[in-house]
Amino acid sequence: METEGVRTDRLGLLLSQFDQAREMAQVRLTGLGNEEYLWEPTPDCWSIRRRGEAATPRAFGPGEWVLDLGKADIPASEYAEVARQAAGGMTVAKIADDWSVSVERVEQILAHTGTPEPDTTPITTIAWRLGHLHFHFAGGWEWTFGERRQEPKTLVDFTPSAAVALERFWALIDRWRDDVAALTDEQLDMVGFSQYPYASDPDDPYIAVLSGTNLEFIHHMAEIALLRDLWRARVTTPG
Repeated sequence: METEGVRTDRLGLLLSQFDQAREMAQVRLTGLGNEEYLWEPTPDCWSIRRRGEAATPRAFGPGEWVLDLGKADIPASEYAEVARQAAGGMTVAKIADDWSVSVERVEQILAHTGTPEPDTTPITTIAWRLGHLHFHFAGGWEWTFGERRQEPKTLVDFTPSAAVALERFWALIDRWRDDVAALTDEQLDMVGFSQYPYASDPDDPYIAVLSGTNLEFIHHMAEIALLRDLWRARVTTPG
């Protein structure tokens, strides 16, 4: 359905939201250099690092450079999502598998969802945020439109070059967006149309997966934009 050239159907609205977010992100990423891309604003940041130099126990990637990933846990900022999963009917065992944590850890979080805990989400570099998004979209495409067999952690060859990383990322986004735009209503409503293993995709209708994917893109790109602002303030402040 269209109203004066604007699509008002559910897929059209999600595509429009994504396209606008992408346009803003591309503008904000213009001129990104390697030093800024790898800048660590605080000690102990998560980033991309050469294999053998990773500071986190579960860093991954198929090539020379790997993406930091720490001990399996659920950040305090995601406790509400865990509660929503449980309220939606997901078993504790499935939630634990979804987040790669123990059943006991999920039970602990569900028992204290009303009690705020310190947010232990790590500070990251732009390279990490962009690499995380690339990994998420590459895996999402493979397990929805691809062969549904390749391990997502082997799909992205992380690079210290900002220009190369962006070129590869936008090419992937173009492919993903084209395939999403061709979805039918039946596919949008299909539970498990995406079998992406590092989320609840296999248990959700694909329209819900798409909504979550838009949020993932928007919030990571907003964090990248903030890091760019902090970088600019850092290099222009006297002393």
